[in-house]
Amino acid sequence: MSQEIRWGIVGPGRIAQSVMGDFAHVEGARPVAVASRSADRAQAFAQQHGLERAYGSYAEVLADPDVDVLYLATPHPQHHAIALAAIEAGKALLVEKAFTATTAGAQEVVRAARGAGVFVMEAMWTRFQPAVVALRELVADGAIGEVRSVQADLGVDRVYDPDDRLFALELGGGALLDLGVYVVSFAQMVLGTPDTVTAAGSTYPTGADAEAAVLLGWDDGRSATLTTSLRYPTPGQARVFGTGGWIDVLPRFHHPATIVLHRTGAEPEEITRPASGVGYSHELAEVTRCLQEGRTESEVMPLADTLAVQDVLGQAAAQLGVHHREDPHVLSA
Repeated sequence: MSQEIRWGIVGPGRIAQSVMGDFAHVEGARPVAVASRSADRAQAFAQQHGLERAYGSYAEVLADPDVDVLYLATPHPQHHAIALAAIEAGKALLVEKAFTATTAGAQEVVRAARGAGVFVMEAMWTRFQPAVVALRELVADGAIGEVRSVQADLGVDRVYDPDDRLFALELGGGALLDLGVYVVSFAQMVLGTPDTVTAAGSTYPTGADAEAAVLLGWDDGRSATLTTSLRYPTPGQARVFGTGGWIDVLPRFHHPATIVLHRTGAEPEEITRPASGVGYSHELAEVTRCLQEGRTESEVMPLADTLAVQDVLGQAAAQLGVHHREDPHVLSA
C-alpha cells in the first residue's frame, strides 16, 4: 500500500483550482502534471501548484508514462472524447460530475473502461463526505426503518449571461448537469435506480435548462422529490424519510458537516463529521486506494450508479426540451 500514485490534471479551471489543495491530505497521491489547450494557462497552473510538467495539449499528458491517473475537469461535453482517449492510453480516470453530457456518451465510456480493465470513477464527492458516510451507515443499520422517500434541493441565483459556460448548451450548461446531478445522485445512492422520471421546468434562450423539479418513482411506491435551479437560490438541504424516522442533511447537503437523526419517539441526535481539507480529499483518497489495490471500480461510486444517474438526467433534460451533445472535436481543436 506504499505505492505512490501520480496524478495529472486535465482542465485547469475553477474546480481544479479548488481540488489541488486537498492532495496534501491524501497519503500516496502526488500531482505531477497539468494539461490545457492553452500552454500559457497550463504553465501558470503548474507554477502556482508546484507541478513538474505543463502541457499545452491533452494528447501530451495522455502520452506521459509518468502519469498514472487523470483528474478530468473540462466542461461536461468534453469528458467523453478525452475519457475514451485516456482509457485507450491506459490512464485511470477521475471524471468530474456530470460524468458526460449524454447517457449514450456515459455508456460508451463505461463500456470502454470495463473492456480495457481501466479504473474510472465519477468525481461525486458527496458520497465520500464523512457525514454522508455516517448517514449511509445509519440507513443500513435500520436506524429509521425502511426508507421510503428522499427530498433534496440545490439551487443558486445566477444572472443570465449567454456567454457564460453555465448558460451555454454546447458547453453542457444548465441546472441539471451542474447542480441537478447532486440531487439525483443523492436520491439514487439512498433508494437505488428509479422506475419513472417526471420533470417540469424552464429553459433559457440558449436552450439550457434554468430550473427543474424532478419526481422519481419506484414501482413499490417509494419516491424522491428533487429541485435544482440556476434561477433562484434554495437552502441546499436533503432529507431521508423512513418508517421509523428521518435524517436531515444540513446545508449544503452535497458537502455537509452535520446530519440530524430523528428516531420516532426519541430526541433528535446531531452527528457532526467534518471533512478533511475542502472535502475533495476523500474522493482522491478513494481513487488512490483503489489503484494501489488494483481495482477497476469503486464500490462506493460504482459505474452502474453513474450510468443510472446519467440516464435520469437525460430523461429529465429531454422532458424539458433540452438536448445535450458530446464534443467530438475537443482533442483536435
